Amino acid sequence: MRNRPTAGRARLALAVAVVLGGGALTALPAQAAPAADGLTVQYRTSASGATADQTEPWFKVRNTGSSTVQLSQVKVRYYFKADSPDTSYRFACSWAVRGCSAVTGTFGTPSNPTATADRYLEVGFTSAAGTLAPGADTGDLQLRFHRSDWQTLRQSDDYSFDGARTSYGDWDKVTAHLAGATVWGTAPEGNDPTDPTDPTDPPGGGQTLFDDFDYGSHTDPALSAQGWSVRSNSGGPGVPGATWDPSKVTFVSDGGNSVMSLETSTAGTGASTTQTEVLTKSMKFRNGTYAARVRFSDVPKSGPDGDHLVQTFFTINDLKAPMADDYAEYDFEYLPNGGWGEPANILYTTSWETYNPDPWQAVNQHSEQRSSYAGWHDLVVTIDDGAITYYVDGRLFGTHGAQYLPERPMSINFNQWLIDLNGQTSTTPRSYDQQVDYVLHVKDQVLTPAEVAAKVAGYRTAGTGFVDEVPAS
Repeated sequence: MRNRPTAGRARLALAVAVVLGGGALTALPAQAAPAADGLTVQYRTSASGATADQTEPWFKVRNTGSSTVQLSQVKVRYYFKADSPDTSYRFACSWAVRGCSAVTGTFGTPSNPTATADRYLEVGFTSAAGTLAPGADTGDLQLRFHRSDWQTLRQSDDYSFDGARTSYGDWDKVTAHLAGATVWGTAPEGNDPTDPTDPTDPPGGGQTLFDDFDYGSHTDPALSAQGWSVRSNSGGPGVPGATWDPSKVTFVSDGGNSVMSLETSTAGTGASTTQTEVLTKSMKFRNGTYAARVRFSDVPKSGPDGDHLVQTFFTINDLKAPMADDYAEYDFEYLPNGGWGEPANILYTTSWETYNPDPWQAVNQHSEQRSSYAGWHDLVVTIDDGAITYYVDGRLFGTHGAQYLPERPMSINFNQWLIDLNGQTSTTPRSYDQQVDYVLHVKDQVLTPAEVAAKVAGYRTAGTGFVDEVPAS
């Protein structure tokens, strides 16, 4: 997180960023209860050779149950063998009846890799895909993926591939999952969730950090003991001369639940400006799922409005040298009053490869939505071996390419700061508030927004306010 002049926001297009129009949903869609044998998947390939420039699995998903299914609760997994352990892949949708913008594709690693399956493509749907009535199917999902370096790939040794299937038919070597339950297909040996040899958590993954932010104050010993640092040291980002004030980080009740509040204030000068930041003391987070419920504000708690404010949830590591290629940062940044050349409220998600602070140069990819995001929002970002994917309130916000994947572990951060003092020139004191309900990280596992909500609800039902199983890096 840093000051970014307008010209410094590089808009790279290595991967397609998906930005959904309109306001964000205020709640996740209701989860459909999976009926027995409720889905089938039909498959064909349009690239039937033993080798190809890209693999082209085409699918139709049919609802064979008796209840309407929310497609946002459906995942289809196509299992394959990577050409080498360090090969990365990219997903694309050529055409879909429901619209390619409503189809997602991410890559993962099975719990128990086999000789024909050490990766999978997981195909999902955003809420824009709608529902699937009993007896209906999705229509064509004409999908493809290729090596990031565009070298020829071998598919004849892939678990889910069958070059003879050039017309649609039921195919049980892909799996379908509804609301987290497997309802179709057979996974590679050792990866069926009912297989008694499966571990409770995949090796090296599944460990969780969860914090409900139930603390007394910024001086509560438990806050530090549970891995958090409240910033007090000087420096950027923000207005020159501003200070970072730990006393402005407080914990309040909201609807019977404790939330963390970050207050930023100014009277129009650097010396009068105080900003706030809370971050993990450890840099031990890399691939997996990150989630937080954050309340953004369009108006100040007191005083005149208009300051160029940034309200955030992000992960980051340190820049060891200008343009160092092992830097990483993944941001949700809400600007309620514009800034960086924007005239009004805008939400950014940005994935960073690297930057040079002086002279400013940035290598990043971002998605944006020019709309008010005042109020509570569920923010989710997932990082796997192929992409970074951002969700807001259960809806896909943007997908960024493999060039921006992290190479080193990161910390988890929240902060609120001022870009400059040009938005409001008054010397009348004013203050702004950002709140955080919870934070969740699940190591090396990609969760859907619905799975995040269920996991958080499970912790709260059990009365668990904090857990940290993530090993030190």
